[in-house]
Amino acid sequence: MSRIGNSPITVPAGVEVKLDGNKITVKGPKGSLEKELHSNMKVSIDGNVIKVERPNDDPLNKSIHGLTRTLINNMVNGVVTEYTRTLEVNGVGYRASKQGKKLVLNLGYSHPIEMVEPEGIFFDVPNPNQIVVRGMDKELVGEMAAVIRTKRPPEVYRGKGIKYAEETIRRKEGKAGKK
Repeated sequence: MSRIGNSPITVPAGVEVKLDGNKITVKGPKGSLEKELHSNMKVSIDGNVIKVERPNDDPLNKSIHGLTRTLINNMVNGVVTEYTRTLEVNGVGYRASKQGKKLVLNLGYSHPIEMVEPEGIFFDVPNPNQIVVRGMDKELVGEMAAVIRTKRPPEVYRGKGIKYAEETIRRKEGKAGKK
């Protein structure tokens, strides 16, 4: 029995949810999101409560039951409050800046790396060593943060690179000298 899938989703005031077959559209103060759900899941809207039910206990249906409920919940929360992911840039000379809709990263390469904001995602650079990725789609925010991190992943010997703010890098000891 899926504990996550069985719990109902309460829709806050100011959020409109429409269901068209297996396509769900959520509109709120921050914008609108839509997603195509798996055809096996039965989604029902009763007033301001959304419930997700599975037809039977097949392994596939059991595995996507909680996932479907979580995806809908993330959409409802995303149109009310934006999701954010904070990255830190560590290293001498490593810095980030924003030029219009572009994020410019100087990461020790011979050229700066420029990334354009995709639709629905915004980059904020409060200081040169911090990047904040924000948007209403949780999946896209996490994906963009991961793409930025891949431009210079954290290094274990000196700790240089881009890491998530809550991430801790386990440092390795350098090569031991001769005695």
